[in-house]
Amino acid sequence: MGSSVLTPFAEPGVFRAGAAGPAGAPGLAGGPGPEPTPAADLAADRAADLDLDEIEAFYRQHGFVILRDLLGEKLIARMEQECEAAQAGVLAGDLSARYGSTQYLDDAAKAERFVNYVEHIQELAPAVGEAAEDPVLTGVIRRLIGARIWLSGSEQTGVVYQDARPGRESGYTRIGWHSDWQAMPSLDVWPGLAITIHIDATSPANGFLRVVPGSHQWATPAPYRNVNGVPVPADARPTGGYTDTAPPFEMPLGFEKVLGEIAVYAERGDVLLHDGYLWHSAARATDDDTRRRHVRGSFFAGEQAAYRRQFIKNAAR
Repeated sequence: MGSSVLTPFAEPGVFRAGAAGPAGAPGLAGGPGPEPTPAADLAADRAADLDLDEIEAFYRQHGFVILRDLLGEKLIARMEQECEAAQAGVLAGDLSARYGSTQYLDDAAKAERFVNYVEHIQELAPAVGEAAEDPVLTGVIRRLIGARIWLSGSEQTGVVYQDARPGRESGYTRIGWHSDWQAMPSLDVWPGLAITIHIDATSPANGFLRVVPGSHQWATPAPYRNVNGVPVPADARPTGGYTDTAPPFEMPLGFEKVLGEIAVYAERGDVLLHDGYLWHSAARATDDDTRRRHVRGSFFAGEQAAYRRQFIKNAAR
């Protein structure tokens, strides 16, 4: 019997790292093991199987990549614990309002019953900062968007912990079509990309990412048309993308099917990098007893001094 024609597309954009860092270090299964391997050597081991030329070529063409087995289970488990503790602290009112977010929700009142977002999680969860500074990861990012990268940190929007659930108490279950650039079209911080570290694997049961491969190359209009009726500032750039080619069709305002879209599924610990100009949305879970947790931040290679607070909430919730 011949192999399925779908086999080459089963996991589009997934690139596996080598040894999975500290989680794969000797001695964890019992016994002292040999002397710890220097961090630089561990980074070299993890990078050994990453073909940067191949990663860059895929990203240039499609607008996203997934790095698998890069951070290691030990770091992801610590990140999970620290993020859950911060989430509980926000709900209990033990943490500053700086960390509780309502701007991304479909109904701000729901934040009183459940915490879908913890903002500036990098200040509360040391594992998040450790992951964001990983030398292999930042090396890949420099290859994709430019040498002078900077993380949107404490002086900007920061890194966010997201817990998406389908229940009625949840203020974040899905998000409609958008590109990240559309939220900040006035700023000269681009190019940029989003980094998503998956604490939970994704599937139709708990929700997943939808993308239109190659759409980062289009000159996508600023969100003058948007479902929330949010005005676009006069100083916004009219379009954002790597070429002057207009999109072949208008970006939908909601959750409609888009010609050429694909589902992008992730495993626990995967690091997804997607371009700031890429069209994407997130599908709602089909199982009411599931959750989809991840940590999400942004790296930019434009002028850091050009950053100022801007958030155009154009995407449907």
